[in-house]
Amino acid sequence: MSENNLKKVLLFYNPHSGNGLFKNNLDLIIDRYQQLGMAVVPVRAGHGERIKTVLSAIKQEDYYQIIAAGGDGTINICVNAMINAGIDLPLAIFPAGTANDFAYYFDLPHEIDDMIDIAQGEKYTYADVGVVNGRYFINVAAMGMLVDVSQKTDPNLKNTLGVLSYYLKGLTEVPKLTPLPIKLITPDAVYEEKMYFMLVMNGRSAGGFKRISPTGEINDGMLDVMLFKEMPLIDFGPLLLSVMQGNHQENKNVLFFRTNDLKLESPVDISTDIDGEKGEKFPLHFTVLPKKLKICTLMDNMPGARW
Repeated sequence: MSENNLKKVLLFYNPHSGNGLFKNNLDLIIDRYQQLGMAVVPVRAGHGERIKTVLSAIKQEDYYQIIAAGGDGTINICVNAMINAGIDLPLAIFPAGTANDFAYYFDLPHEIDDMIDIAQGEKYTYADVGVVNGRYFINVAAMGMLVDVSQKTDPNLKNTLGVLSYYLKGLTEVPKLTPLPIKLITPDAVYEEKMYFMLVMNGRSAGGFKRISPTGEINDGMLDVMLFKEMPLIDFGPLLLSVMQGNHQENKNVLFFRTNDLKLESPVDISTDIDGEKGEKFPLHFTVLPKKLKICTLMDNMPGARW
């Protein structure tokens, strides 16, 4: 790292992500960067407006990079604030939440010293950013049952049991499933379906399912769309097995396609979720910002997680 690059580093961290232990590592992070002659500027998550205010006021040329420490929701808030403020600094991700699907794509470690090594290593790859109704997302937008499960799961349970909490809650909701009418419009085709839930993926994993979009690439300018159709309850078991194995795209109860422009319409109210946070209201319009983020990674232009 040359003398000309010795600048400030903005650290946006969520003290409550995961088990909350990340905040105990703040001193280590500050020390590691001070050894390089850099000053760490911490911004505590908790209110989305705070990071917006900070990023809209900084001089980009004074900063070397931004660190986002937390789960997918924390990274989502950071990325939205960066794009809205016109900030295109390199982004280092320190996974520290219940859901770290975006970090998983890049095969990022869970030890803090290893995270810092990658952040300071000057190896990068580029990532697309999804857009829905003018709001940005890094990994996934979800609609239907998955959203209800996530939003009904106690935050304390999420932190204690992690991904298992979603599975347990999901099992209790299966008998209550109601198919929802939805219309999907792309430049190439129009679909009208009744669905239980649906995912629009920028990454590969969601909700702990590591192979939910096994062929997805984070920098190909496309979104992977998966709609889980109305089906007999007896088909749920085989479908769940297919999802865990990563071959559900061929399942008769799944509509799968890839696109960079998607409109969704429905006559009923459908719950939505963006990177683990409450999403936008229907109708929805999805697009992609190709290679919008410069992500600190293990190696230059790495293709993604190793299975």
